[in-house]
Amino acid sequence: MQNILEQLEARRDSARLGGGQRRIDIQHSKGKLTARERIEVLLDEGSFEEFDMFVAHRCVDFGMEKQKYPGDGVVTGWGTINGRMVYIYSQDFTVLGGSLSETHAGKICKIMDMAIKNGAPVIGLNDSGGARIQEGVAALGGYADVFQRNVLASGVVPQISVIMGPCAGGAVYSPAITDFIFMVKDSSYMFVTGPDVVKTVTNEVVTAEELGGARTHTTKSSVADGAFENDMEALFEVRRLFDFLPLNNREKPPVRPYFDSHSRIENSLDTLIPDNANAPYDMHELVRKLADEGDFFEIQKEFAKNILTGFIRLEGSTVGVVANQPMVLAGCLDIDSSRKAARFVRFCDAFEIPILTLVDVPGFLPGTTQEFGGVIKHGAKLLFAYGEATVPKVTVITRKAYGGAYDVMASKHLRGDFNYAWPTAEIAVMGAKGATEIIYRSDLGDADKIAAHTKDYEERFANPFVAAERGFIDEVIMPRNTRVRVARAFASLRNKQLSNPWKKHDNIPL
Repeated sequence: MQNILEQLEARRDSARLGGGQRRIDIQHSKGKLTARERIEVLLDEGSFEEFDMFVAHRCVDFGMEKQKYPGDGVVTGWGTINGRMVYIYSQDFTVLGGSLSETHAGKICKIMDMAIKNGAPVIGLNDSGGARIQEGVAALGGYADVFQRNVLASGVVPQISVIMGPCAGGAVYSPAITDFIFMVKDSSYMFVTGPDVVKTVTNEVVTAEELGGARTHTTKSSVADGAFENDMEALFEVRRLFDFLPLNNREKPPVRPYFDSHSRIENSLDTLIPDNANAPYDMHELVRKLADEGDFFEIQKEFAKNILTGFIRLEGSTVGVVANQPMVLAGCLDIDSSRKAARFVRFCDAFEIPILTLVDVPGFLPGTTQEFGGVIKHGAKLLFAYGEATVPKVTVITRKAYGGAYDVMASKHLRGDFNYAWPTAEIAVMGAKGATEIIYRSDLGDADKIAAHTKDYEERFANPFVAAERGFIDEVIMPRNTRVRVARAFASLRNKQLSNPWKKHDNIPL
């Protein structure tokens, strides 16, 4: 018996070494953790339960029968983060470059099936050279099997991908289907075709970092939701995000202890809005002053900065925030901001996370670039997302809410539950000057008359009271009381029940 136990431990030691000490040293020399070290950092200490430690590939072509490693390049299993269950897979670059084989894919599929069945999130730590060429179509089939499970899990359990090395070719589509993608600066990249193929086909010369690095995907393509300095920071931030999310679509997000008074008054908010209606202010300040302990986990911080998306807590409960940012493009909606916010709203709705919308929007960004790029359809995505959302929705209009953008930003007409406005709010078809020049076109030559008309328009329409009289605004509130009013609104909506008409699925304007 003792001999058998020793053999088992020897096999485990061999599996834990992955591709061997030399390759582990190479991984460390690049500033990267190994697959198992990443799991140790991400999960609670001692909580990891591994599956399929001894699984090996079955390929015998191209001499592959002589290159077998227990685990076959991916570590899979489950554990806990702050005591809450999560399934995980971590690709091991020290084993055949982390390449995906048929059995490698089978291990990932197994834990994804279990995650869907048991209602727990899936986190994938990606560090792979792509499909294992020696296995040909079997490896491609393995990718497709993973993709199918990503699709089935979407909206059922949260899925988080962390790109911690190369992710190229077919490998990029699994992360693309997941809810959140995070990258590590200078050591991870994603692209469908690499720099060499790009040069051959299009004659463009580009580096891997320029083509698919963290900066590219967080600022230009919007593929990634965030990028971090190193493996450790990325894993700690994933732990932080995980704490905001429910385990599945049938559970509420966790309620955490909070030490911030629910009745906190923020007098500084009374002077947040500048006297000059065209002067910017930082919407981050409002978000942080509403949040418990000022904690705001921002999503896609570096992309479409004219809108903010992310998670806060109010009285310990998770709330998704969508907020126009007057510091960038005056807070206008455009193609990128509409896509960014629409995806975030749909995630929140899928997982029963209430949505707080902070509005200061002068309209949609004009111009041929926007129109040719399809701003109509992209803007409709955000409209659609808010319109179909059945979670509690609270809206606060701080300053401008003009034109169609007023409708789109979680207005009462899109089933907003509580719609508040500050006294500084201006709810109108357009700004006073533009409206006056259209209404009084015959007086355009007389500056005094236009000025008088503009002043009259501002007094009559550039305020929240016309909308309040019609019931489109539930209450005009003092800025300093916003945290209290919003927190109480969400508390009153905890048992909200609303459903949409039966359908197989909707047809959002993609």
